[in-house]
Amino acid sequence: MSPSPQAVAHMEARRRLALATALATRRVWRRLDQDNLYPSWLGLLGDVLALVMASQMTAVQMTDPWLLRLLGPENEDRPAADRLIPQAFAGVDGSGRPLADVLRAPIWTALRMLTQGRPLVQALVSGQALLDAIVQTAVADTGRAADSVGMTARPSVTGYIRVVEAGACSRCIILAGAEYQTDKAFLRHPRCKCGMEPVTRDHTPEAPSPKRLVAQMSEEQKRKTFGEAGARALAEGADLGQLVNARRGMQSASVLGGRAVTTTEGTVRGEFRRREFRRLQAAGAIPRSRSMRGFRPTRARLMPAEIYHLADNREHAVRLLRDHGYLA
Repeated sequence: MSPSPQAVAHMEARRRLALATALATRRVWRRLDQDNLYPSWLGLLGDVLALVMASQMTAVQMTDPWLLRLLGPENEDRPAADRLIPQAFAGVDGSGRPLADVLRAPIWTALRMLTQGRPLVQALVSGQALLDAIVQTAVADTGRAADSVGMTARPSVTGYIRVVEAGACSRCIILAGAEYQTDKAFLRHPRCKCGMEPVTRDHTPEAPSPKRLVAQMSEEQKRKTFGEAGARALAEGADLGQLVNARRGMQSASVLGGRAVTTTEGTVRGEFRRREFRRLQAAGAIPRSRSMRGFRPTRARLMPAEIYHLADNREHAVRLLRDHGYLA
């Protein structure tokens, strides 16, 4: 059995959402005042941020209905899954950095090229290309994080397989076919559109192996994916694993260099703030008579993949996901 049509459709819907968001932010980029680039972009940043955050929340909202269609409701002997909180995932990129900061990078790129003597048109095209990559990657990372959290919250899900997009790069193809535990971070590269499909006792999809995927490709697709020399090497019997370095350019969305990745987004307002306030009240650190007005959490909110890295077991991971405002 290959990845289900529902899983492929889910991945494609996310891909279309990410692309539509990039096109919308590209229209904002074209409103730049070319005589006043940096202040102009700062004035437009709010519009871009609103567009990306709205798409991030839409990406999260797609997860629960998809899992329900794919797996059905939890059985009587399994507790109901927790509900995802879309706002908890929005406003940061896959590495936990505030989007408001990350979205300044395109204008810095354009300005740096101008200082190097490059034409204005070339500088703006490069800035727009970076903006596209940031936006599409942020939406895709958010969707995959929501899928991962949603699967972890379902006791019936034991792992996931990688659903490789049509026309995927060689690095993604070589990772196809393996089953991963739910707490295993999803490896991706910028603009990666691959997805995942849950595995349960009753739902056991079998992803095509890398060799099978390559065998289904035309010669032209092989040249585009592996290069002229790589396609020729494959035709001569070269080993696919030796030909492709799957880890090059790949990383998990929120685990960088072994450091705990956190975000301050969503800590000033929202579910995490309310939970933290109540936790401190229950512990006696905050008087019961005090209101939440002016309260600011002192600890940072962990990203989902870092929670999986730190958790002792699945129950601990779900408890941390609730504690940090991703599940209700």
